[in-house]
Amino acid sequence: MVFLQPNTSVTHWDRCALAVAVFVLVPVGIIAGYAVKSLALDASGFNGIAYLARYAIAPALFETSMLIAGVLCLTVLIGVTTGWVIATYRFRGRDILGWALFLPFAVPTYISAYTYVEAFDFFGPFQTLFRYLFGYKARSSYWFPEVRSLGGAIWIMGLVLYPYIYVASRAAFTMQGGNIMDAARSLGCTRFEALRRAVLPVIWPSVAAGSMLVILETLNDVGASQYLGVNTFTAAIFNTWLNQGSLPGAAQIALFVLTCVLGLLWLERWLRNNRRYTFSSRNYQPASRPELTGWKMCCACIVCALPVLAGFVLPVSVLVGSVQKYMVRAEPLADLLSALGNTVMVATLATVLILALAMLIAFAERFSKVERTSLALRMSTIGYALPGIVLVIGLLPALGFFDRIINDVILAAGGSRIGLVLSGSSVAIVMAYSIRFLAIGVEHVQTGLIAVSRNTDYAAQTLGVQQHQVAWRILTPAMRPVITGASILIFVDCLKELPATLLLRPLNFETLATHLYGQAARGNFESGAVSALFIVAAGLVPLFIMNNVMERK
Repeated sequence: MVFLQPNTSVTHWDRCALAVAVFVLVPVGIIAGYAVKSLALDASGFNGIAYLARYAIAPALFETSMLIAGVLCLTVLIGVTTGWVIATYRFRGRDILGWALFLPFAVPTYISAYTYVEAFDFFGPFQTLFRYLFGYKARSSYWFPEVRSLGGAIWIMGLVLYPYIYVASRAAFTMQGGNIMDAARSLGCTRFEALRRAVLPVIWPSVAAGSMLVILETLNDVGASQYLGVNTFTAAIFNTWLNQGSLPGAAQIALFVLTCVLGLLWLERWLRNNRRYTFSSRNYQPASRPELTGWKMCCACIVCALPVLAGFVLPVSVLVGSVQKYMVRAEPLADLLSALGNTVMVATLATVLILALAMLIAFAERFSKVERTSLALRMSTIGYALPGIVLVIGLLPALGFFDRIINDVILAAGGSRIGLVLSGSSVAIVMAYSIRFLAIGVEHVQTGLIAVSRNTDYAAQTLGVQQHQVAWRILTPAMRPVITGASILIFVDCLKELPATLLLRPLNFETLATHLYGQAARGNFESGAVSALFIVAAGLVPLFIMNNVMERK
């Protein structure tokens, strides 16, 4: 049988892929252009680079670097250690702990920060118990760890973000099987020496990929860092823009952050390209898992249980206690229900749009051999590397431009101005979500497409089936499980997103995340605890899916 070869000319698929890439890259170009233009117009005043470098960028660079370094060290330590224990040994409670180690992933960093402050503040239960046991009366009479500090931020974010490393390292430890370990042991290495000298270098690419996600999430955070008093880049942009009223200054800091992020992405890709390892499926042997008993089993359980207790059980316990106080006061639920409805609406719309764009660009890459289509697919995933507050700075001018066009068209047709159609409505939030989380949709759709042989496409074309019919009637039903999983992950990420929602929401428009942020900022955490519990409960759904996938693999 002679199969038809894919068309190498430019098609509608290629043009659609290019349009999606432009949609993602427009905010990046606007940030760069606006920052450079503002530097040219004012090189010495408040918006000058010298002022920003001294009073905004330098302090933020120091604290952000310290925060990222501390969070990375903590996440790698917890993630690699627990991944090694779960993947390598058998002991009582392993299956439960292996699933429970995913749980902190359901708690956003800002929720964890709010709960830790509630628990460890002066009037919190831990300090109250400490004063009761030792007879202290005043705060100046004793020392107690300060949660609202750089060290507190490192601890809180590390406990929430370590699942990125845990997932990557556990999968890598499982994939390498027993071949490497057995070879190292046959050369006289102990199990620890084999881990350090043979296994860890092999799983380095996976750990590096997880570490990059940790860095991006740390940079994107604004709720926890602001609440804990850490002057990160996102907090500096937020303060420069909203508190000091300098959008050009915020754009210049955003451009610096964007440059750093792109540099880190390039460095991580370069490191992984220079350290590649493959595993032979023909000679693969599952690693033998020694069974731990006695004190070794207790140590393994403690090592795996502590991150779960500190990263999930403690925050959820504080939330449950706060919800009980909220219910006792019998406050009205109208605001909460309105925020819940708004959250479901924008998250659903964004999920549908993201999946549509992801399928469009993935089908274009499959059906076309034009090089720029593959490049467009790679560029469309850059949005995930943009911190939410940086994305907003680039997106607002574009939305304002289209708002002016819409109003001018209506005026030319004899109507009256209708105001901010895009930038003043929930459409702006949906577009921000779409740009930021498109990478998740593209990755999952590509994974589903790879599982379907291209011979299916060629066979359908020999029967006269058009490419769009192949995509809709053959490939899409085959990817239904993958699309379902991707929709859940995207929906939950949209549910948790705070920086972009906080800056783009219209007047009197609250989501669960912004409702919680507002209540915590006013010192009324109990009123926002129900919103936080909704977000955490929704975040548990993809964890069940993730754990099932890990166990099957």
